[in-house]
Amino acid sequence: MSQTVQQLLQTARQQLAQLVPASEASIEAQILLMHTLDVNRAWLLAHATDVVPEKSTQDFTHLLQRRLQGEPIAYILGYREFFGLKLAVTSDTLIPRPDTETLVEAALQKIMQPLQILDLGTGTGAIALALAWHAPQSQVTAVDASEGALRVAEKNRHCLQLDNVTLLHSHWFSALANQAFDLIVSNPPYIEAADQHLSQGDLRFEPLSALAAGEDGLADIRQIITQAPGHLNDGGWLMLEHGYNQAEAVQNLYQIAGFEHIQTLRDLGDNPRVTLAQWLVI
Repeated sequence: MSQTVQQLLQTARQQLAQLVPASEASIEAQILLMHTLDVNRAWLLAHATDVVPEKSTQDFTHLLQRRLQGEPIAYILGYREFFGLKLAVTSDTLIPRPDTETLVEAALQKIMQPLQILDLGTGTGAIALALAWHAPQSQVTAVDASEGALRVAEKNRHCLQLDNVTLLHSHWFSALANQAFDLIVSNPPYIEAADQHLSQGDLRFEPLSALAAGEDGLADIRQIITQAPGHLNDGGWLMLEHGYNQAEAVQNLYQIAGFEHIQTLRDLGDNPRVTLAQWLVI
C-alpha cells in the first residue's frame, strides 16, 4: 500500500520513540527518509502529502529496521558530520562525537604558527583532518593500529583533498622512531573494560579496541603520557580526551611524567573532558 511522506514519518516516529526520546525519534525519522530519497528537510516539509514510490518505501523500511535493532545512525548513513566536515564512518571506526570537538578547539588555540602535529589513534581521521583543514600550514601525522580505520581515514583525507596529512599504521608511537612533534593529540580508548555501557546503545556496534582500555580505563592514556616526552619538542603540548570522571587521574599521570601547565577543559555537557599539559626540557 502506497504511503505519503507524512505517513511514513509518523509511523517511523512512533516506532523509534520506543528506542530514543520522542524529540530524537522525529529527527531520526526525517534523517533516514532524507537519506533514502536524497532530499533535504525543506523538501520533506514541502512534499508531506507526496506518495513515496514503493521501492523507496522498501529501502526506508529496511533502514528503519536496522535503526530499531540499535544500529547507530552514523553507520546506517555511512557518514557523520564533525567540526564542519562530512566524514565517512564504518564499523572499523569510532563514531566522531561532539565532545571531541573540545579537543580540536583546544588544539587550534595552540597553533599560532605552522606546527608538526601528531594524532594518535586517528580512527576516521576526524581530529587530524579537522586540524589540517583549519591549520593548512601545519603538517599532521595521523596513526592507527587498525588498517580498516586507516582505510576510512585515507578515504576522508582524499575526499577533503588535504595534502598536509600523512597516515601511518602504528600502535601509538611504535612506528614513529625518533620523530618529534610540537603538538600531540589523542582521543584514546578510556572506558573501563567491565563498564556496562559497552553493551548498551551505540557502543555495542563500535570497535571495542577503540573504546575500552583495561580495568581502570587508563591503560592507553598511561602508555601515551609515559612515552610522549620522547616524541615532543621542547615546549610541545600533549592533549588527551578522557572520561568525565578521569580528569584527576589523568592530571596525576601528567605530573608523574614531569609535564607542566596541566589544565582540564570541559565539554559541551560541562563535563571534564580534555586534559592538556606542556613538555618543557629542563
